[in-house]
Amino acid sequence: MAEYDLKELEKIRQNKDVLDYLEQHGILEIKKFNDVYDYEKELYDLQVTLLKLQYDIIEKGKRVVIIFEGRDAAGKGGTIGRVTEHLNPKKVRVVALPKPTVEENGQWYFQRYIKHLPNAGEMVIFDRSYYNRAVVEPVFDFCTKEQHELFMQQVPEFEKQLIDDGIILIKLFLSISKEEQAERLKERQEDILKHWKVGVLDQQAQEKWDVYTGYIEKLFKTTATKKSPWFEIDKDNKKKARLAAFRIIINVIAGNEQEKLDSFVNKHN
Repeated sequence: MAEYDLKELEKIRQNKDVLDYLEQHGILEIKKFNDVYDYEKELYDLQVTLLKLQYDIIEKGKRVVIIFEGRDAAGKGGTIGRVTEHLNPKKVRVVALPKPTVEENGQWYFQRYIKHLPNAGEMVIFDRSYYNRAVVEPVFDFCTKEQHELFMQQVPEFEKQLIDDGIILIKLFLSISKEEQAERLKERQEDILKHWKVGVLDQQAQEKWDVYTGYIEKLFKTTATKKSPWFEIDKDNKKKARLAAFRIIINVIAGNEQEKLDSFVNKHN
């Protein structure tokens, strides 16, 4: 069913005879079909809403930064892909920086990220960000304890300055269970089309699970503020997590306080 777009799914859904025939011959299960349709319909509506918000961002010269962090294999890439899918590509940038160069290692830690901040009318999405120093780097001893502690002291003030200057900052953290992560990493290993996603660090995600957990908890406790909260999306279902991310992004950009977050979303502030 992944090959069909929403309009085609709607045509099938409206024809009960076709649905009955497909189910009777074991071609599809009605419940699964309805689940796919409901997801695609809501995704489409959210994408339309986000696109309209982008028009407003461009027209009014707003600046938006969206940070995606999370466990390995938690679905960051897929979610970012859906978020940007129908946006004006000239006004949205996805930034996924490689490990720092020798020159960058001699700079202030935030320096190489600052150059990627949005211009007026732009949205910038960080696929992992300066928060590498909060979790990944200390887990794998890529930074010293002193460097980690200094970062944790500086980042709240750094983000306060961004927000005070008018940048809309949205921080999302995608969480999954240890069991689900193991399944997804195994799938990546076995699927030739997904094997490129498996990095050296991903292979150690399971054995260092508890170490990650300790730094993630410190991340929320130290770097979440009322001005710059973390939205932790803790869900093994990729599609539901993806839709939740959309709703959060839309509400923050629109300046709306969500009356009720999804039950699996924790707002840390």
